[in-house]
Amino acid sequence: MPTPPLIDWSALDLERTVVTHEEIYSVCRQSGRLALLDGLLRFTPRGEVIVGYKDVRGDQWWAPDHIPGRPIFPGVLMVEAAAQLCTFDFMHRRDDIGADFVGFAGLDAVRFRGVVAPPARMVFAGQVKRLRQGMFTYSAQGFVEGRMVFEAQILGVVV
Repeated sequence: MPTPPLIDWSALDLERTVVTHEEIYSVCRQSGRLALLDGLLRFTPRGEVIVGYKDVRGDQWWAPDHIPGRPIFPGVLMVEAAAQLCTFDFMHRRDDIGADFVGFAGLDAVRFRGVVAPPARMVFAGQVKRLRQGMFTYSAQGFVEGRMVFEAQILGVVV
């Protein structure tokens, strides 16, 4: 059974980008094909819930191979996009991090609850659960058209 949603889908403005792709990746160190988020729909430094999105298209690099003839957005990329969302939020909570890199420390309670087929706007939500000196834990969820398609606890570490 899914956990309660972190966001009220009906209250989201899916067309209003408040932080651009370029602004996200001026903070997060991923680049090229692995810079997965297209923008943020909701962000307040040290706020309660951060919300971002990815426009999933059939012409993206992963689509021809996953799955041939019926592309579905890979779960591992869902988790990576959510981790990038959480990292962006963490970097704004920790002014002392500077130019360090934040990487995966672990994943807990990962559940995939639906298939994401292009075209789709996938919305990610993250909420901090625990902050330590060089680590964090966030609850993360992914949605398409208001339906939760995945959830996880994401652990990050300053590397």
